[in-house]
Amino acid sequence: MKKRYVPDLVKQMADCEANYLRLMRLMPDIEQRDERGFEIHYHQQQSIVRLQVEERFTYTTTVRVSQSFDQHWLEAPSLIVRLYHDARAAEVICRKSRHQFRGVYHYPNDQMHQKDEKAQLNQYLGEWLSHCLSHGQATESVYSFT
Repeated sequence: MKKRYVPDLVKQMADCEANYLRLMRLMPDIEQRDERGFEIHYHQQQSIVRLQVEERFTYTTTVRVSQSFDQHWLEAPSLIVRLYHDARAAEVICRKSRHQFRGVYHYPNDQMHQKDEKAQLNQYLGEWLSHCLSHGQATESVYSFT
């Protein structure tokens, strides 16, 4: 008998909390700024990672995290991330299609989502943001001294 997938909620929450901290380091002025870009240089290739605020509410902010490449034949990744300021957590809610992810998928399924698709995307977001923190160069000043 096949063992049923059970999400690791502790790990997922830790990933979301770490992603929130990473996003706040990349965009500490998120309440006043609508967009920030970072240039990433890797093996003589360049890409731009862009953080764009799409919605602001009292306790949440929705941000599109996207990347564009020098080569136009590559499809640019894009994730919609919701920041929960009261919980200090950020989770991937969907891709650019605006179709929200479920916490768990039965497998196989018509869309070929993995059982833990949302957890994998949150982990990917963390790696992506960490890469920006380590190797990215802001296209404008990150901190405002006014």
